[in-house]
Order: sequence, then C-alpha cells, then structure tokens
Amino acid sequence: MMLSWIIQLDLRFSDYLHRHRFSAHTEQFFKFYTRLGDGYIWLLIFLYLLWTRGVAEMFSGISGILWQALASTGVSLALYWLIKLKVKRKRPFAVIESVEAGVPPLDLYSFPSGHTMNNLAAGFTVFYCVPSVGWIILLMALSWGFLRIYFGVHWLSDVVGGFILGFFSFLIAHFIWVQLIPWFR
Repeated sequence: MMLSWIIQLDLRFSDYLHRHRFSAHTEQFFKFYTRLGDGYIWLLIFLYLLWTRGVAEMFSGISGILWQALASTGVSLALYWLIKLKVKRKRPFAVIESVEAGVPPLDLYSFPSGHTMNNLAAGFTVFYCVPSVGWIILLMALSWGFLRIYFGVHWLSDVVGGFILGFFSFLIAHFIWVQLIPWFR
C-alpha cells in the first residue's frame, strides 16, 4: 500500500516537471550546474576551505575536515552500491515513454540518488565542521538532486532516499571517526 502511494507520487511529480519546462537557455545552465554534482565542485570547496581554514584544520586531528568528509563519502558509497544493486529500480526515462534523459546518468539504476546521497554525506560533514560554508553545500546538493528529477534520471523518492541515506552515512562515519581518532593520537 505504502509503496503504491510512493510510486504514484513519483509519477505525478515527474509528470508535472516534464510538462512545465524552463527555457532552453535556463536548461543549459541547469545542465552545467547539475554536472557540478558529479564531484567537480569538491576541488573548489576543498581549495576554499584550505585557504580560509588552513592546512592544520583541513588535515589534522579530529577536526580534519578532509578526512572526515572522505570517511562520510566512503560510507555513503558503500551503502549506495549495496542498496542500488539490490533494489535495481529503473530510471524515469526508462519507464515513461515521453521522458528523455536530459543529462547522462552515471549508472544504470535509479534508487537512491547518488548525487544527493554522496554529496550530502560530505556536505553534512562540512556543515558540522564549518556551518558558515556547509549550509551552502547542503543546498547545492539538494538542488542537484531535484535537477536530476527535472532531467528525467531520478524519481522524487530517489532524492528523498538519497537525502536520508546521505545523512545516515554522515552519522555512521562521524560516530566511527569520533571513536577511532583517540586511538591514533
């Protein structure tokens, strides 16, 4: 019953987005912007944090933002592949005849949204360590997820699931990080 309700919501939301399109110029910008969620933006974020926070805060001790973000991303990727290969949900463009993939999908299956999940896992880490920058990263990751719905490569529930699993990945990695770091000092 619950699964049927989610599927109907996904179909309605995708149908609405595909009937209400932006201009070609705006879509080009959105395509560029959503590709930043493929991981390209993280180098700029890293360089910005390195410049504003310094080498010591980026690499050392319990406040090593880079190491914590990598741990969160590692947990996220492990959960992502485990779930994605188990669920094997088809993407909207493979289910709805009138929908075309507006951006290339990075893999075959839809659930969960890896863009949302992996970027939020690292984003929650940055938010925890540097809230003044982290909230921007969280908003970017969510917007990338919703643009993936707009471009027909994800369902709404993929993005919501990616959000929940990204936060869960951060929590697992943070718990492990806090437990293990004292052993290395």
